[in-house]
Amino acid sequence: MRMSFGRGGRRTGRRRGGLASPWTRGAVALAAGALPALAFPEPSLWWLAYAALVPWILLARSAPTGRRATLDGWLGGAGFLLAVHHWLMPSLHVFIVVLAALLGLVWVPWGWLVRRLLHGRPGPARATAALVLLPSAWLLAELVRSWQYLGGPWGLLGASQWQVPPALRLASVGGVWLVSFLLVVVNVALALLIAVAGARRVALAALTVCTAVAAGVWGWAPVPGRAGTVRIAVVQPGVIDVPGQRFDRGERLTRQLAGRDLDLVVWGESSVGQDLAARPDLSRRLAALSRLVGADLLVNVDARRSDRPGIYKSSVLVGPHGPTGERYDKMRLVPFGEYIPARSLLGWATSVGKAAGEDRRRGAERVVMRLPDGLRIGPLVCFESAFPDMSRNLVRDGARLLVVQSATSTFQHSWAPAQHASLAALRAAETWRPMVHATLSGVSAVFGPRGEPVGGRMGTDTSAVRVYQVPLGRGTSPYVRTGPWTVYGSLAALAAFGAAEGAGALRRRRGSGAAARP
Repeated sequence: MRMSFGRGGRRTGRRRGGLASPWTRGAVALAAGALPALAFPEPSLWWLAYAALVPWILLARSAPTGRRATLDGWLGGAGFLLAVHHWLMPSLHVFIVVLAALLGLVWVPWGWLVRRLLHGRPGPARATAALVLLPSAWLLAELVRSWQYLGGPWGLLGASQWQVPPALRLASVGGVWLVSFLLVVVNVALALLIAVAGARRVALAALTVCTAVAAGVWGWAPVPGRAGTVRIAVVQPGVIDVPGQRFDRGERLTRQLAGRDLDLVVWGESSVGQDLAARPDLSRRLAALSRLVGADLLVNVDARRSDRPGIYKSSVLVGPHGPTGERYDKMRLVPFGEYIPARSLLGWATSVGKAAGEDRRRGAERVVMRLPDGLRIGPLVCFESAFPDMSRNLVRDGARLLVVQSATSTFQHSWAPAQHASLAALRAAETWRPMVHATLSGVSAVFGPRGEPVGGRMGTDTSAVRVYQVPLGRGTSPYVRTGPWTVYGSLAALAAFGAAEGAGALRRRRGSGAAARP
């Protein structure tokens, strides 16, 4: 009980509780930030994304000070990252908490801006500004954390809509960024409807505009034309920890494909555990498989190179006479999983989890490979499929089919395999190019040029081979042509707001200085 004296000297009692307690408020911020994670696989409550930010927005709006609002933004961001990446805990242990706390800082400006625009009783002008600036600030947070050295763009809000056809059509126009932007607009509008009576007309207008945009894109946006089909086989050996045994299992499964009239056979990430130049016997076995099935094999070599120092993860195309010379070395590595940023400072992470004992080396350039029939494919390795710019650039380089080789065996019974597979739907819809997501142990899946599923998925309990009749897309999507214009527009809006705020502060300072002079 805290005692205070009211007017006239009367003593009053006031109990601190509820959100007045900083600890309670902090816990609520963590929980509110974690809520949107339920929209992603495996729960896949995609519809929740349209309202999941509302509690977080209302909390930051009610903050007594701007400093408290920034703390709400920080803790909410940390809660979101912990929830959407919780499957990393067995590998990183307590270090995942440290990472979430550091990356949660990117939502500090968003939390401050929520209070700045929505605190009290904002009028129509301020509410309208919030409907533009808060989604823009959210995209800024997503953009900053998408930098590969900060962990990459896993869990972008728009990616939760991977199975919603209208959202996939939006992605073809503005990428996953446009989907994220409109989701935040809807959340802000709902928060205004709930908490700000004077801004309800503005909120309803915003919801109407979002609906009209989605309907307009669905009805009038261009769609990819059909350009025939190709037959792709995916080999999924299952959870096999010993590289040699994994190779043997992949070889046995591939033999089942003889006579299936294939264009390409795809093995998962780390499917070959030794450098093919140093092991000509493995090259001969792969070449024999290519001759047997009548198609090239795209394997993935995770090994120390014989022609240069270091360990690389490489997509290697193998034909009937051995490796064809087409090779792609993975460029964007998984922080802590494949290398440790600033190892001299953070190398202690290896003592508390399963962080990389030795840094893998990065590739220098993207590669588009050409198959014997002329089909051009763009390979990606593992979490590179999370980066919208990588698949977009491969398509701009001429790729007609995107192939990602992945391995999430470490996280087999978590949300990670389904989350990873869902990203292929977004990349396919953005680029109008089908994507084959081939894994060692599931979930393997294929998506067509509109992001639609093709054939069945191979789950985490499957060790098998499957052939997919994959439709090719014709044309260039608006997103491939124009890039992330939603991000550029958001940055421009925030810059304009910052300039206006700075000019206003300067005028107030000059005015106060003039009033102070005699």
